[in-house]
Amino acid sequence: MDNSHWRGVIQRYRKYISLDPDAKIVTLHEGNTPLIKADRLSEKIAPGRKFDLFLKYEGMNPTGSFKDRGMTVAISQAAHSGATAVICASTGNTAASAAAYAARAGLRCVVLVPEGKIALGKLSASLACGAEVIAIEGSFDQGLEMVQDIVKRKPLVLVNSVNPWRIEGQKTGAFEICDQLGGRAPEWHCLPVGNAGNITAYWMGYKEYGKGLPRILGAQAAGAAPIVAGKVIKNPETIATAIRIGNPARWRQALEALEESDGIVTAVSDENIMEAWRLLAQYEGVFVEPASAAGIAALKQQIESGQINPDGNSVVVVLTGHGLKDPTVALDQISEPQTFPADVNLLAAYLDR
Repeated sequence: MDNSHWRGVIQRYRKYISLDPDAKIVTLHEGNTPLIKADRLSEKIAPGRKFDLFLKYEGMNPTGSFKDRGMTVAISQAAHSGATAVICASTGNTAASAAAYAARAGLRCVVLVPEGKIALGKLSASLACGAEVIAIEGSFDQGLEMVQDIVKRKPLVLVNSVNPWRIEGQKTGAFEICDQLGGRAPEWHCLPVGNAGNITAYWMGYKEYGKGLPRILGAQAAGAAPIVAGKVIKNPETIATAIRIGNPARWRQALEALEESDGIVTAVSDENIMEAWRLLAQYEGVFVEPASAAGIAALKQQIESGQINPDGNSVVVVLTGHGLKDPTVALDQISEPQTFPADVNLLAAYLDR
């Protein structure tokens, strides 16, 4: 893949994105995220099995999550259409991305977040970029209903994943994976599922790119698993705040992707998510927010249960957000650093233990 003139996902894949040719591109040079071969982790989660595990590290996007792929297209289209303001509901990553791209385009940005349910790293990024953040006494799902209603009354453009331009941008992740694998799709594609925009977009991307179709493994947190349960979860709860959603906006499209790909959707416990979170960092040096680890937790679960036989396959797991998105969780999970006087002899004694 030629990276010498990378200018973002729209420029790289313009012929696959139905944006007006005259639209000015609003970009932070998103995309081009690494596909990391994870041999130590594959051996840890599936001892003795022979398969190629890759980590698509979307935390390396400009605002630290996969949301930037869709936001560059959504904001470019909004600005091209003459909009002066955008709005979204968010558990955090959409808010940070919308705020950054709106600032880049000179647009007003209004964000609704569930009070007390948004990670510090995401909230601070939204505020730093000048977004008007409104905390509501309710869930993300209630916030999404509110913003869908308000855009019918006020001149605002909704930039949640119900906006089709978001999906147009997010599907480029599938294009990149195929390019990075030498022009082919993996056998398995694993990812967290919250509002279900990403699973929808990746499946669309694989179908459009024509490099093969993987089977999809979708991972929901056990306390926020409406697709697995087959019913709306009114009060979703999970440590994985990015997927704490009880009524996914793209539920139907997610089911279509799973059915068409002969895929699997499963629920994983917070304990298994955090185990996967630690394994990613300690075996591969990849630091993610908790929701990002759900795909690894689901893969481990499905291999152990015999539902997935990975032998001889390429397996790609999408890591949706950077660990600094949710630093409080990280600090809660680790031990305090060692402390002693600035004495080299004490350091030597410690190292000899």
